[in-house]
Amino acid sequence: MRLIVLGCSGSGPGPGSPASGYLVEAGSTRLVLDLGNGTLGALQRHADPWDLTAVAFSHLHPDHCADFASLVVHRRYHPRPPYDATARPLPVLAPAGAHDRFARAYAPTGDELAGTDLTDVFTFTDLAAGTPVTVGSGDDAVTVTAFPVFHSAPGHALRVEYAGRVLTYSGDTAACDGLVAAARDADLFLCEASWPHGPHNPPGVHLSGREAGEQATAAGARRLVVTHVPAWHDGDEIVAEARAAFAGPVEHAFPDAVLEV
Repeated sequence: MRLIVLGCSGSGPGPGSPASGYLVEAGSTRLVLDLGNGTLGALQRHADPWDLTAVAFSHLHPDHCADFASLVVHRRYHPRPPYDATARPLPVLAPAGAHDRFARAYAPTGDELAGTDLTDVFTFTDLAAGTPVTVGSGDDAVTVTAFPVFHSAPGHALRVEYAGRVLTYSGDTAACDGLVAAARDADLFLCEASWPHGPHNPPGVHLSGREAGEQATAAGARRLVVTHVPAWHDGDEIVAEARAAFAGPVEHAFPDAVLEV
């Protein structure tokens, strides 16, 4: 299994990176985790969107899902045969209410929205805490398990398992037991860290670099990759905090990085 970073800028795209989005490859399975601003374009450097097996969303803030509207257009109006999205709707794993949220983003006016049903080209499955969902088939199938985390919108950390390897993606979260459970013994823990540690940070929204390292230590993760650093913060400072709190390898995510899990 490997992880390809499509975008890793926190809270929105930055000058050097799209917002949050990641491609997981496991055999023939292609799973996207989040699809924030600018990530659909980055995806096409690494995979044909028609080859995706599924898309999973940690939560529904725009910097994690804004490019879904463009994916709707891609699947409905792509001119080249043999693509027929209605013959093979793409599975979407997301928090409850995602269909309506995405329909409104795609068709914002009342008249346009009235006829919008995205199930012509997608199938939607609500993430349920602790319930594994199979993505792909046969020896290439991966399981995705959602763990509720603490953020300003309902969201989950996503635990992806394949062939005895574990990748955990934090989504957006403050420090919480759900995140530690999701990252338990993970081979690669892709964890948000949105600001330097300090009393000025709003409570219950994001992690600091130090907190990301502490959560990785509590979970017994083997490797930490820090992501979701906003353009207005110093990523090196935040990674240094994480290294001080976690004894294992710590890296900073960057666009187009390819990470073996």
